[in-house]
Amino acid sequence: MNTALKRDPRQQDQFVLATEHSIDWANNNRRTALLLGGLALLLILVIVGGYSLYQHRTAEAQTAFGEAMQVYQTPIVRPDQPLPPGMKAFNTAKERAEKANALFTQAANQYGMTEPGKNALYFSGLTYMEAGQNSQAEETLKKVASSFNGDAAALGKDALAQLYAQTGREGQAVTLYQELAKGHATTVPPDLAQLQLADMYAAEGKTEQARQIYAQIKDRDKGPKGKPGIAAQVASQKLNPQAPAGPAAGPR
Repeated sequence: MNTALKRDPRQQDQFVLATEHSIDWANNNRRTALLLGGLALLLILVIVGGYSLYQHRTAEAQTAFGEAMQVYQTPIVRPDQPLPPGMKAFNTAKERAEKANALFTQAANQYGMTEPGKNALYFSGLTYMEAGQNSQAEETLKKVASSFNGDAAALGKDALAQLYAQTGREGQAVTLYQELAKGHATTVPPDLAQLQLADMYAAEGKTEQARQIYAQIKDRDKGPKGKPGIAAQVASQKLNPQAPAGPAAGPR
């Protein structure tokens, strides 16, 4: 017989002893073993149940958010403009914003832990702005701006910067635009934040400051083959708003 296949008696005795000890522990601690098994099963049920509840709440939140968006996207028409049968419309942007805001705010309050609920909070802030309720808008958008999600936070900061610019708080707007220009958010790319900052300067008559930023974007935003990117094209148009589309045709 091949001795390599023989089991060492000492190893066999250790294996037997370990098995006997395990059986003895289970027999002597049956209640403990059952309790541990029950706790493990309860934990699994809690995790599965929690996930199912979250999915259900998310579906409800998506429905509520969708209903608010439908109102927000309702067209605005003049009071004397005839409408097709069954078509809904608002007479002013403020009226529409107030109606949509109530729905967005309700969705955000009721489903704030879900993604649709977080989106509703952002649109709640925007519609507060459109309705002229600036203090509520600022409070709401600050919550969005403090989100752990960088893309969501960038949207909140961008809207806050616009609110500050509209309400004469240029310094606070500049701080936020500069912060966004140094970030990496996909929702508010750095070049977009700089374009908005330059636009704010231009609207305030600070032409030279605006031109400096436009020029920086024009020189920096290049594609893989050196072609101007979208931001560079916008900046070029801002720098030369009267530039012709192409060379004038000469006399034949």
